[in-house]
Amino acid sequence: MEGGSRPERENKDARGRRRGEKLGSVLEPNIEPFVPRKGYDPNELRSWAKKTGFVSTFSGETQRSASGRRTDLNEGRQNGDDGYADLERGGVLPKNESISPKIEIDPILGRTRRRGPEIEPIRGGGNARERDGVLGFKDGVESEVSRNGAGEVSLGADNASRTDGNGQGAGVNAPHMEPKSSDDVGMYQEEDDLGDGGWQPSPKLILGLKDNPGYVPIIFYGLQHYLSLAGPLIFIPLIIIPAMGGTDKDTATVISTMLLLSGITTILHSYFGTRLPLVQGSSFVYLAPALAIMNSREFRNLTENRFRHTMRELQGAIIVGSVFQCAMGFSGMMSLFLRFINPVVVAPTVTALGLAFFSFGFPQAGACVEISIPEIFLVLVFTLYLRGVSVFGNRVFRIYAVPLSVVIIWAYAFFLTAGGAYNYEGCSVGVPSSNILIDACRKHAYTMKHCRTDVSDAMRTAAWVRIPYPLQWGIPIFRLRTSLIMIFVSVVASVESVGTYHTASMRINTKAPTPGIVSRGIGLEGFCSVLAGLWGSGTGSTTLTENVHTIDITKVASRKVVEVGAMFLIVFSFIGKVGAILASIPQALAAAVLCFMWALVVALGLSTLQYTQTASFRNITIVGVSLFLGLSIPAYIQQYLPESSLILPSYLIPYSAASDGPVHTGNKGLDFAMNGLLSLNMVVTLLIAFVLDNTVPGSKQERGVYIWSNAEDLAADPSALSDYELPGKFCRWAKCLGVQ
Repeated sequence: MEGGSRPERENKDARGRRRGEKLGSVLEPNIEPFVPRKGYDPNELRSWAKKTGFVSTFSGETQRSASGRRTDLNEGRQNGDDGYADLERGGVLPKNESISPKIEIDPILGRTRRRGPEIEPIRGGGNARERDGVLGFKDGVESEVSRNGAGEVSLGADNASRTDGNGQGAGVNAPHMEPKSSDDVGMYQEEDDLGDGGWQPSPKLILGLKDNPGYVPIIFYGLQHYLSLAGPLIFIPLIIIPAMGGTDKDTATVISTMLLLSGITTILHSYFGTRLPLVQGSSFVYLAPALAIMNSREFRNLTENRFRHTMRELQGAIIVGSVFQCAMGFSGMMSLFLRFINPVVVAPTVTALGLAFFSFGFPQAGACVEISIPEIFLVLVFTLYLRGVSVFGNRVFRIYAVPLSVVIIWAYAFFLTAGGAYNYEGCSVGVPSSNILIDACRKHAYTMKHCRTDVSDAMRTAAWVRIPYPLQWGIPIFRLRTSLIMIFVSVVASVESVGTYHTASMRINTKAPTPGIVSRGIGLEGFCSVLAGLWGSGTGSTTLTENVHTIDITKVASRKVVEVGAMFLIVFSFIGKVGAILASIPQALAAAVLCFMWALVVALGLSTLQYTQTASFRNITIVGVSLFLGLSIPAYIQQYLPESSLILPSYLIPYSAASDGPVHTGNKGLDFAMNGLLSLNMVVTLLIAFVLDNTVPGSKQERGVYIWSNAEDLAADPSALSDYELPGKFCRWAKCLGVQ
């Protein structure tokens, strides 16, 4: 039974009608409803949202004062006598109080929070509109919004109503969804400009996650995908195998092994990992610790079978570190660890990973500047100045920047070699060891080895058909000191992969994975690294950071494309001459390509800060301190080198501190591990950034905290995470482990 007299109830109804009319004025802006031109286009949605009065709170965009926000919503709206509806709180504000009509959006997910009508991106490719309707509203029906407290707002497909606390109220007409001319909708920007700053929208995809373009296109896109990732896939062995004392044949074998492992692990990750279209391969994360181990005093003094002994030592360390990573993922421990991993931690860690090789890159490339400088110049021209040039509808210079520039400069180096540019009187063209005994040839031996295109005998010694097999270098050697280093490195690799998972999910317009799915992906990466240790690739296997760049430039995010490309890698790995051809690339040319790849890793690491408030003094201080100390502390450790400078080339001296560092605990194994870890830039940077970001106070929005999908998302839409579901019986297995 309602209390109060009849006149009081009539006055209450009148006030409710007036509030409903004012609510209608708020809900009916002077623009047409949003209708995308083709599929899901984040820039069109962004442009339309701003016309409705949307005020972004992302970093790089102006935040308006509370008193000025109201006038931006609609010039013709005026405050009533007794207030107006506050959509954020579901109540009524006094007459003279201003509100913001903004809709809060997660700076990480790029979608509205569950505080109002949520517009979520459609998963998949260009046919998303036909599957799920406009903007994800199935059958053209908009989702319902409810608010508790002083009042309730409900938006339906045809009308909206507002009731007061007693259930009384008047209906209010909601805006009708009518098609709008495409001329009034913002055009998609093909380039990577960010509009007015802040959040970078997802790319306009050619192929979505589940799209299958057909046999011929899928082969083309598959090869294209892996050619754009040629740098990290094939150039790491060209650097580390000669440093380990390996022959040209050993280099060709390791390249074939890496191709095989990349193909197998990518397919495994596509089916049983996160199921995102991410290529697995030899990561730069494992390159620095591998160099630190192989250049320690014990290994650099070996004269016989140095390559095999060093490789077996690396195999044992990689297997132990990978088992730890595998256990951390499949046990669910990574799900708990995720809450402490945020962009402010990931950004400096990945950046330090690229900067760690600044003393290694150009000193090697500088051995032949007439090759390395043109290579760096050409790849920059392709990626920056010619990135918008289209040939037959494909931006070949941007997609194939690395392989195209390598082919051109390799041919240029061949003509230099054939023309006698590297012929020196009295010096053998084959650069035998006898050259270093002749005074006139000693200073030219290094140049001839790094610049000539005919010094490699891989093409002559490699077999036409050779299948890489486990334990091909011998039984792995397990030692605690090297295993401790790889355990910490596996944690760094996991942190790097977490950032890649989240960024990739945004790029392909799908929901962020749950912590369990992320943990499952990390566990499978650990298993794949165990395979890399058994086969003997010299490095572990992890998700390549360059995947994000590849999706951006190719606009292809199809799982089938990645799988088909992985199958081609497996086939190529069985052809020994393929590895031999790649092993014949001059070392100076390989070092020049890696200079660009390491710079790209630095850029990708810094780009992670776009999800935080970059103007925040807290954030820039944490990033700056962690990066500076992450470079300076290892430099301090690396200066304790009493003997190595007489044995090693200058670019390898920073990686020989494990045996000669300042840490002396009385235990040689612990000393080796501590000195080795403190000499690694990425490890020191991760530790400092991790501690500071999780102890210095800061809001979630300021820190740009990663927001993962959770049980609420599954309850609201059970099919929301269908992109990550494991096939068949493995779903039940994953649920038992808690990684589904």
